[in-house]
Amino acid sequence: MAKRVTSIGGQALLEGILMVGPKKNVAAFCDEAGNITTEEVSTPSLREKYPILKKPFIRGVFSMVDTLRLGMKALTLSADKVGGEEEEEPSKFEKWLEKKFGDKVMNAVVAVGGVLGVALAVLLFFFLPAVLFNGLMMLTGDGISGWRSVFEGLLRIVIFVLYIVVISKMPEIDRTFRYHGAEHKTIFCYENDLPLTVENVRKQKRFHPRCGTSFLILVVIVSVFLYSVLPWGSIGLRVLFKLLLLPLVMGISYELLKWCGRSDNIATRIIRQPGIWVQHLTVFEPDDSMIEVAIAAVTPVLPEDPEDGRW
Repeated sequence: MAKRVTSIGGQALLEGILMVGPKKNVAAFCDEAGNITTEEVSTPSLREKYPILKKPFIRGVFSMVDTLRLGMKALTLSADKVGGEEEEEPSKFEKWLEKKFGDKVMNAVVAVGGVLGVALAVLLFFFLPAVLFNGLMMLTGDGISGWRSVFEGLLRIVIFVLYIVVISKMPEIDRTFRYHGAEHKTIFCYENDLPLTVENVRKQKRFHPRCGTSFLILVVIVSVFLYSVLPWGSIGLRVLFKLLLLPLVMGISYELLKWCGRSDNIATRIIRQPGIWVQHLTVFEPDDSMIEVAIAAVTPVLPEDPEDGRW
């Protein structure tokens, strides 16, 4: 059982790890020569600016927003670190775009990429399950209509798992998932009040109840129950109301995740177990160099008084 209940979390990057502490966030990177460098990463926090957003069932959504913003900045930084030595000379067209528009081009690319990503997620996780279930009802009749939410929820999990399995075959993603394991093990080592050494970290578990993977699975499970009350037959209308209910789904899921991170009993073990199962696909065993990166990232964010970082 963990001796500390801490809010410290992290995110695996490209050849690096971001650790998020109660006061500051630090990313550590490892180059091809094995040299480890660290850099503080920060973004404006909506929850710090508006304290009301820290209230239960509200904080989940805005915690996700803050996490995504911080994570994207850290990922961009890690991509620059990894690609820095291999960067090619920009073409004349790229130089012209840079001269005429500067950072606006990159901001536009990121914005378009974000919009396309959201659109694809809505298509895969909202429209596709609804369309497939409607097709199944055409074949079997209305007798299965009561199973719509369960079917759509299970299909979302299948889509997510298949996506993870496919991308994990890429060497870069495989290494990122190993860094994910180093992040978890290092946080467990701190929670168990052990010195942060490679030997101590290596012995820790790699599946953590506060993992973002577990949060996503909780979102799907909670949505099965909340979306079951939607009576509308139109696919478009169902998708609209699902999107409107999504903040509530995320809020409830976040509170459940927080409870599972603070408590260890039969109920919390049952709730977090599906997320632990799926973590077998996203959290791999790290090597010692990855553990060293995780230790370098977490050490600067540790509070002087552990009580300051309680979850």
